Amino acid sequence: MNVIFLSPHFPLHFWNFCDRLKRLGVNVLGIGDAPYDNLQPEVRNSLTEYYFTPSLEDYDNVYRAVAFFIHRYGRIDYIESQNEYWLNLESRLRTDFNVSTGWRTDEMDAVKLKSQMKAGYKRAKVKTARHHLIENLNGALAFGKKVGYPVIVKPDNGVGASNTWKLNNADELTEKYKSVIASYPQKHFIMEEFVPGHIETFDGITNAQGDILFYTGQVMRVTPLAMLQGAGENVSYTQNVQAIDLAGIGPRVVKAFGVKNRFFHFEFFRLDQDKPGLGRKGEILGLEVNMRAPGGYIPDKMNYAYNVDVYQIWAESLVWGENRSFPQYSFKRYVTHFGRGSQTAYLHSPEEIRQFLGDKLLLEKVPPTSISGGMGAQVFMAWQDSLEEIDRQADFILAHS
Repeated sequence: MNVIFLSPHFPLHFWNFCDRLKRLGVNVLGIGDAPYDNLQPEVRNSLTEYYFTPSLEDYDNVYRAVAFFIHRYGRIDYIESQNEYWLNLESRLRTDFNVSTGWRTDEMDAVKLKSQMKAGYKRAKVKTARHHLIENLNGALAFGKKVGYPVIVKPDNGVGASNTWKLNNADELTEKYKSVIASYPQKHFIMEEFVPGHIETFDGITNAQGDILFYTGQVMRVTPLAMLQGAGENVSYTQNVQAIDLAGIGPRVVKAFGVKNRFFHFEFFRLDQDKPGLGRKGEILGLEVNMRAPGGYIPDKMNYAYNVDVYQIWAESLVWGENRSFPQYSFKRYVTHFGRGSQTAYLHSPEEIRQFLGDKLLLEKVPPTSISGGMGAQVFMAWQDSLEEIDRQADFILAHS
């Protein structure tokens, strides 16, 4: 089996996907924009061969890299990256080289455009927030009047929370339209009514038949927009999805979107209060879908929470279509990501945090600045026996000086 993996060196821990495939005897063929000599040893060791291109944005160069690997190894079975940014590149390469295991170019809008994702949630009988694609200021103002303020405005085809705004009244919407939105093409931005809730996710892995081989989910106590406003400060934890309503809702969404041979990351709002015309407190609403592994260190959180190896499960889904290593799995503990903001002075030092957490500290990292806005300038990952313990740890780690 031949698998091309785009950007195996970044994010820094994604070499694990390549490593597990290679252990199963797969030819793992990396294409990346870092010179080979600059790759970390674990990245180099996880690959059968590597092709350097100065830019993954240069399609002609990436095309030649794929053609080279085909000449050298034969037919390509999969083209993957597990990275939201490269999903369109994956689909274009699959289309041009007739690789059938994954979405092709003409299928991407349904899983990349936020406006079209709503149709998938509707098929799964999951409600979503009302929305409007902005064509002009008058239409935007009319929608704001209809649903009430605040409203959320963001790119219809966007990654993360960049260019996302919470606008509190018609004056703010008018100013943002004139200063930013009007300079983009029509329907580039989508407006949504504000949802008073927090994000919970349904994450997992499917095989070629769409069977779910593993699933779990996260609770994000801080929304992505609030993370950026707080320069990365956030708290999110892995929860026992098997014991809540998402265990029934999630599989319906997987089926509605036709997820096969994929790691998936579905985002939902859970209402924190009643919202007239939308739902009652505790109800689940569809937000977005992501056809790749959840970002940051979430795969590692999943491993710690269930005593599994999701990198291994993903590799086995491609090679065997089965979860052979962890067919029986269950939730063991909460695992929480605490991200500290880059512009905040904190009361406790990293050393004090290490002493406070003791053997419950699982990981400590300083993410690259390019992704710290969504993860934190410094990350501590720890495990807990209860939600109350998450609160105690959060109070200590994120206490401001």
